[in-house]
Amino acid sequence: MSARVGYVGLGIMGGGMAANLLRAGFDVVVHNRTADRAEPLAAAGAEVADSPRGVAERCDVIFTCVSDTPDVEDVVFGTDGIAEGARAGSLIVDTSTVSPEATRGWAARLAEQGVGFLDAPVSGGSEGAAKGTLSIMVGGDPSNVERALPYLEAMGSTITHVGPVGAGQTCKLVNQILVVTSMLGVAEALVFAKAGGLDLEKTIAAVEGGAAGSWMLANRGPQVIRDDWRPGFTIDLQQKDLRLVLEAADELGVPTIATSTIFHLYRTLQRAGLGSEGNHALVKALERLAGIEARQDA
Repeated sequence: MSARVGYVGLGIMGGGMAANLLRAGFDVVVHNRTADRAEPLAAAGAEVADSPRGVAERCDVIFTCVSDTPDVEDVVFGTDGIAEGARAGSLIVDTSTVSPEATRGWAARLAEQGVGFLDAPVSGGSEGAAKGTLSIMVGGDPSNVERALPYLEAMGSTITHVGPVGAGQTCKLVNQILVVTSMLGVAEALVFAKAGGLDLEKTIAAVEGGAAGSWMLANRGPQVIRDDWRPGFTIDLQQKDLRLVLEAADELGVPTIATSTIFHLYRTLQRAGLGSEGNHALVKALERLAGIEARQDA
């Protein structure tokens, strides 16, 4: 029998991550608030529980991947939450992107009932979740990291223990600063290239292999110029993460000038009803200022 592991939250990221646990040979028990999200995993062999508590009652290691800090609070400590079903010695691994401060509070509460906790947010978009190539930033006790490692390795290709509980979330916020500032650079460059009369496909090909290359350019630049706004990560979720960055930066007393500007650019897109589009739609805010669309055929 393979080891049994639980997964709560089967959205754009969690569904792919849970599927990779199944492919790696683990027995997987899943739950999602919207039940039909669990159907593809059930068809692939996962057991479906009717609540987070039901997952915890069947598994000693439980992963969570939900949208925001209150959602983690609810699935862990709410009615029929994981904490109600977890036994002493269980381990909860949260792969959501949420507040570092709240994360440390959850770990302390769970420790009182003998339950371990890791924060293990991920980066790599829906593509990385599907392929099992995510970068995973882990905060927590080294013994718990070692215990979780076989599962993490099924979902990611780069797993880094960055420090104690809360450090994973802080590192993820570093990641998000870099993601959005990189996308702003891609957006400015593509609008500039279009205004200059360049072929956008050839422009990306010319620069992506040099010092200007980045994951966002290689993966999201082609989507922009093809008018493809399918999300690897939505604007609404990106804004939630940027809010966390700005809150943490305020607590730390450090300037986040570019991140703040990008937060407000995304806000204009949310007001235009584009919150469900991919975060690469940041380019649309600049296009509206320039009066130019950075499309290959525009």
